[in-house]
Amino acid sequence: MPAFMFEKISPPVRRAPAASSPKKPRGLISQMIDRFAERRARRVLQGERAMRQDEKRAE
Repeated sequence: MPAFMFEKISPPVRRAPAASSPKKPRGLISQMIDRFAERRARRVLQGERAMRQDEKRAE
C-alpha cells in the first residue's frame, strides 16, 4: 500500500452567462455618433437619387 495518495480534483464548473441581466443603457456619446451617422447616410442617399434623376433627364 502506498504511503500517500493524490486526491483527484475535479475541474471547476462552468457557469453560463447570465442571460436575464438587463442591458446597459447606451452612453450619450454613442447616441450622438449614431445620430450623425444616420444623417450622413440620409444625405448620401439623397445625393445618389439626385444624380440618378439627372442621368435620366440627360437621356
